[in-house]
Amino acid sequence: MLNKLIALGLFLGLSVGLGAAMTGNPVLETIARESAPLGKIFINAIKMIVIPLVVSVIFASVARLGDPRKLGKIGGMTLAFYWITLIPAIVIGMVVMKFGLRFAPKIDMPVVEATPIPKLQSITDFIVNLVPSNPIAAAADGAILPLIVFTALFAAAAGTLAKERRERMITAAEDISEALIKLVWWILYTAPIGIFGLIAPATALLGWGLIQSLGIFIICVFVGLLLLVGLVFVPLLFFVAKMSPYRFFKGTLGAVSVAFSTTSTAAAIPVSLKETTNNLGVSETVADLLIPLGASMYRPGSALFQGAAIVFLAHLYGVPIPIATAGAVILATFLVSLTVAPVPSSSIVTMAPALDAIGVPVAGLAFMLGIDRIPDMMRTCVNVLGQIAAAVLIDKQNGEAD
Repeated sequence: MLNKLIALGLFLGLSVGLGAAMTGNPVLETIARESAPLGKIFINAIKMIVIPLVVSVIFASVARLGDPRKLGKIGGMTLAFYWITLIPAIVIGMVVMKFGLRFAPKIDMPVVEATPIPKLQSITDFIVNLVPSNPIAAAADGAILPLIVFTALFAAAAGTLAKERRERMITAAEDISEALIKLVWWILYTAPIGIFGLIAPATALLGWGLIQSLGIFIICVFVGLLLLVGLVFVPLLFFVAKMSPYRFFKGTLGAVSVAFSTTSTAAAIPVSLKETTNNLGVSETVADLLIPLGASMYRPGSALFQGAAIVFLAHLYGVPIPIATAGAVILATFLVSLTVAPVPSSSIVTMAPALDAIGVPVAGLAFMLGIDRIPDMMRTCVNVLGQIAAAVLIDKQNGEAD
């Protein structure tokens, strides 16, 4: 129901905005103009929740892994696979989107308030600034990427504590996360009104050009996801795990169907576990560990979507991404891709830090939220395929090593 209401808000915003742009009707122009504060309130609410949500989710996820020295061979191989394959996913999304924008119409976005986050000058500067001299000041200034680094290190240290102390901290973080997720739901319930307040004024100024650009974005995400599966996962499965693509895709059909219909990797866990062991021959020990772990922290489709969205929004707002800072953008996207929470469109909500880091207005997230249902179904399928592929590959490597 919420997705339908969000789609309705987008449709009404586009209708009012296009009507105002094409007819010059003073009533429609007034509605579009006066609805802008509703959109600003919605964006402020999203920005309000980002820092505490991301920090609590990252702390609980990292600390739950326990002492890094005790992760063992399977844990080490899994984390290496997750992190290594996220980079190609982000790069594919950015490259495909950059190519697709060649066919997008030229549009001039309305002027927005300047972001307080300075633009990145180089990869070196970006990496240096990731280590905060004062985490509290970083949080107060909205510099969330350094805060993510501090939180991950703090959580890793917490994972080395005695079990009782570690569990108390993890439980507290998870309780905070649950409360914040409930707050996110409340904010998302206002999304239809907020999106109307953001889309109507923008469409009144931009007309058909904005709609064409959004269509190109969806096509580019779909193409990018196909390339990710075809160029990264299929070769790894075929050459490393010695598994044919036909067997893999046939064996994961049920999990992909659940992911597509629910847009939730968590909802697909039971089917993923069954198909991974029964259809693909993965040991229960590996499947029971990696499928839930992957659902909580490995979302390659979401990483690709975020990379494409950042390039798209930077193009819309005329923010250049020179080669000198492309690596920094990839690293920023990599970090925020690990913070996706189990709520609808969380891949969009958690993009705010990466947008801030390169000077793209966070208000652009409204465009992504408005059209997110279709990309969300597609990227969730790829997330599940990636999580199952990881289990197959790690099980194969673990078996050979034994």
